Amino acid sequence: MKAAVLGSPISHSLSPVLHRAAYRALGLTGWTYDAIECDEAGLPALLDGCGQDWAGLSLTMPLKRAVLPLLDTAEPLVTDVGGANTVIFAAGARQGHNTDVPGMINALTAAGVSGSGPVLLLGAGATACSALAAVRALGAGEVTVAVRDPERAAAEIQSVAALSGQAHAELRAVIDGLAPPDLAAGGLAGSLRSYAVLAGRTYGVEVRFHAPGQLPSLGAQRETAIYRVAQEALHNALRHSGASAVCVSLSATRRRVILEVTDHGRGFAAEGPSGGLGLASMRERAAAAGGTLTVRSGPGEGTLVRLALPAGTERS
Repeated sequence: MKAAVLGSPISHSLSPVLHRAAYRALGLTGWTYDAIECDEAGLPALLDGCGQDWAGLSLTMPLKRAVLPLLDTAEPLVTDVGGANTVIFAAGARQGHNTDVPGMINALTAAGVSGSGPVLLLGAGATACSALAAVRALGAGEVTVAVRDPERAAAEIQSVAALSGQAHAELRAVIDGLAPPDLAAGGLAGSLRSYAVLAGRTYGVEVRFHAPGQLPSLGAQRETAIYRVAQEALHNALRHSGASAVCVSLSATRRRVILEVTDHGRGFAAEGPSGGLGLASMRERAAAAGGTLTVRSGPGEGTLVRLALPAGTERS
């Protein structure tokens, strides 16, 4: 399969190096990724020339915007930020995607960067608009856009103002899907606290987080299990409970580390079907890490999700 990054100029791009390394790591033998010189005028013909042996394209500015009228479908985030940096060829259609926004959110979150302080953004354009959407999702209240053309800055600010409506659900989906950060670097409690604050801010719900000053050693698998279960349980509470606040807590005894996610919202019949709530995957994660998951809930009674894992690192 073929893929490429388009732009003009494009010879400086490191995208081929990154993508080829990823293909090797994923075992995608026979996949190629090149850099192709292409400007706005040449984009329609290049797209027309991509046959069934093409998987997709990466786009640089100004192609991120020039491609919009040439797409068959586009995810909502593309429309809201006004740019598609990725085109996927599937089922005979050109599908537009924006991976800039989730990529920026994931990278900043993994680095422990919060959006509580002022943000300075250098430059304008589709990528700048994606950056504005990302820092907005992280909770930034003050953003300064530094550009040579004030009119372009005004246009970008206007675009981001629109994100308060249609794109907000899309940004929530980005938050919900964040990959676990480097827990060894940030610490389990610190990483969970950062995620809880970010998720609560995104949904407009207060999230209270409690953890002891020090947790016993757990090992990478168990720490990841705690993070993922907390992520899923918090996601459920924020989306479905209707509660005004959610509590996430970590506690420890000599033998166990316990995660609890609690809300006093509408609840559900815990013994009934609940496939959409991810309970099966949470139980699978708990069992794989040697722990147990308990869910207590009832209509009008709120919900408690409790994960208990043995302290100490896993034995190989």
